[in-house]
Amino acid sequence: MIKILGKPVSINVRKVLWTLAETGAPYEREDWGDGYRSTQTPEFQALNPNAMVPVLVDGGFVLWESNTICRYLAGEAGRDDLLPRDPRRRAEVEKWMDWQATDLNSSWRYAFMSLVRKSPAHQDPAQLAASVAAWNRNMAILEQHLQQGSSFVTGTGFTLADIVLGLTANRWMMTLGEERPATLAIDAWMERMADRPGFIRHCRNGTP
Repeated sequence: MIKILGKPVSINVRKVLWTLAETGAPYEREDWGDGYRSTQTPEFQALNPNAMVPVLVDGGFVLWESNTICRYLAGEAGRDDLLPRDPRRRAEVEKWMDWQATDLNSSWRYAFMSLVRKSPAHQDPAQLAASVAAWNRNMAILEQHLQQGSSFVTGTGFTLADIVLGLTANRWMMTLGEERPATLAIDAWMERMADRPGFIRHCRNGTP
């Protein structure tokens, strides 16, 4: 059986758990990370030298990097709807997944650590303002894209891109509140996912 190592509040662990909810694959999860079992142990770092969650263990196969784990799970389940085989359609999904993991994540990290985690090392007003502005600017890119009429990020069908971006959109809404601009297209897209069990359990569950 698949085993997922990682704490349930981690946004990256939740990507994987939402994907598993979509595929229906059975799995077990172990608590690892801040507040739980330490990822700084030799035991954990033998699985992931970065000492970060999540980690997937599938028999003798070990995998880290959350977006890669999501791709693996979709492929193992034969879910071409979540990650298409057609090169161009797949590239569209992976483009948005890669953007989420790079530009978008980089923009919100300081603001999240400051406003939600209350980290003493992230309380510089100028850096906080810059992070909030960059986060809003990147979410405006997604808003403009969805305004073109797509029901989901890459078209009419739900894919892995909706999972990884849905979690970030939820974090943005919960963290910035009234500091974020109105985004009617993003709001409507989030509501289109509202009846998905994985969305309810792992995204809109009160955790930013």
